Amino acid sequence: MSRADNPYDNAFMESCFSRFKAELMQDGVFVSKDDAKTEIFEYIEMYYNPIRRHSALNYLSPINFEFKYYNN
Repeated sequence: MSRADNPYDNAFMESCFSRFKAELMQDGVFVSKDDAKTEIFEYIEMYYNPIRRHSALNYLSPINFEFKYYNN
């Protein structure tokens, strides 16, 4: 049964959220809800997808992996 605190139930999301907190939330809290939305969008669209390398993708960024996948 699914529970909020069970890390074995939702390991993928727990891992993603852990990474998110470690990399994005270093400075503490956001000033406003709009500030949080902007920071989260920029983290995902300007860093996580185009730049950050992932070991599961043979150390390529998601965008580079997708490009290589569709162009081979």
